Amino acid sequence: MGIREDIRTVFKKDPAARSTLEVICCYPGLHAIWVHRISHSLWERHFYFLARLLSHVSRMLTGIEIHPGAKLGRRVFIDHGSGVVIGETAEVGDDVLIYMGVVLGGTALERVKRHPTIESDVVIGSGAAVLGPITVGRGAKIGAGSVVIRPVPAGATVVGVPARVAEPHTPDSVGQLDHDKLPDPGLIVISQILDRLSRLEDQFKAHEEAVSGHEEIPQGTALKDEKIYSLLKDVIDPSVGMDIVELGLVKEIIVDGPNVEVNLVLTTTACPMIEYFKEQIRRKVLSAEGVEKVNVNILDEPWSWDRNKKKVGH
Repeated sequence: MGIREDIRTVFKKDPAARSTLEVICCYPGLHAIWVHRISHSLWERHFYFLARLLSHVSRMLTGIEIHPGAKLGRRVFIDHGSGVVIGETAEVGDDVLIYMGVVLGGTALERVKRHPTIESDVVIGSGAAVLGPITVGRGAKIGAGSVVIRPVPAGATVVGVPARVAEPHTPDSVGQLDHDKLPDPGLIVISQILDRLSRLEDQFKAHEEAVSGHEEIPQGTALKDEKIYSLLKDVIDPSVGMDIVELGLVKEIIVDGPNVEVNLVLTTTACPMIEYFKEQIRRKVLSAEGVEKVNVNILDEPWSWDRNKKKVGH
């Protein structure tokens, strides 16, 4: 543990760092950790008032409040730092990355272990709050703005208020700063419910047709893209509650005999529902008589709400 190691940590975790002099003079997160080491040493020697006074001065200078009783590991990096609060009985492991506004808070009034334990290699996003004597497992990631009130398994990703496990193991493709790639557990649950509901509706419709002996589309009827649009109106975007036709995500449908191509333009290339849309579209289109193969293409084009008006009136 030393100043040189701390400076190397800043260069490793902050691409904005340009020079050693800049790091030494302009990083309040680093200053707060250096002062905390002194105040924690005083706290361990029972100089409680001096420790708290030094911690208070550090808070005024850096905007970061670290209780002198808290235990911090090696290479902990507080990026930007303003608004960070670390409570008395908190324990932070090695190589932990903490962004601004993070709170490691307590939930009890008794003088017991009441703050969280953060194991090594954890990343805590901006504005997240971790409350109570819980443990955040090694290598876990906490999404920005999340409120964590339950233990987090090692390697898991948690998001939301209260935070829920979105991925038991964070994919290697998700970097420390790729918050846009964090899954949304709420959307996943809603999409699964919609998928289940859609399948039940299809089964009910098939049963109804079998009982009545009536087929809605007779064998040999030429496929019309209007029919495909009609089927796709049953595919709901769980994030907004609208069907993908009304939302203007369907750019065009190409019918070539038994083959159908559906071209989509999504509101964002980072849409977490891509695979859900593909599966739902394939199943719906294949339910049409005469369709044998369905290709769903995601076009790299900007989404336009004007397309919505065109398709609704189709």
